[in-house]
Amino acid sequence: MTDLTFRFAERKDIPLILRFIKELADYEGLLSEVVATEEILETWIFDKEKAEVLLAVDKSGEEIGFALFFHNFSTFLGRAGLYLEDLYVLPEHRGKGYGKALFRRLATVAVERGCGRMEWWCLDWNTPSIGFYKALGAQAMEEWTVYRLTGKALDDLATS
Repeated sequence: MTDLTFRFAERKDIPLILRFIKELADYEGLLSEVVATEEILETWIFDKEKAEVLLAVDKSGEEIGFALFFHNFSTFLGRAGLYLEDLYVLPEHRGKGYGKALFRRLATVAVERGCGRMEWWCLDWNTPSIGFYKALGAQAMEEWTVYRLTGKALDDLATS
């Protein structure tokens, strides 16, 4: 796709990253759960280097989407994987193949880094995304259930 390029985010992109995160959360009906701030993102993405952001840029130079990811580790494979936390394309730019191009670029990053797999979660009701992922060749991990400790439950366990 010649009208789309990619670049890794820089500190100056923090407001844009937060905007994309909030727009995605709004689409998912989870905007009230976003507590991230520009300061938090700067600390965790750039100071502590715990995540990376890939920006999709159209031919006019506008950032039209992003993917936020980090590396996890598979003990079975004995190597790192690429975990996609968020992928978002602005609504007015959907249907142009940009989401697929962003996924393709992430897959390239994973392969270049020697990762054994790429993983992400998807909300059960998000049938457009599920169809998109299956068209890419992704498989749902239906035999697995995601568990989470957060907030008070996490604090209580840590201090018990």
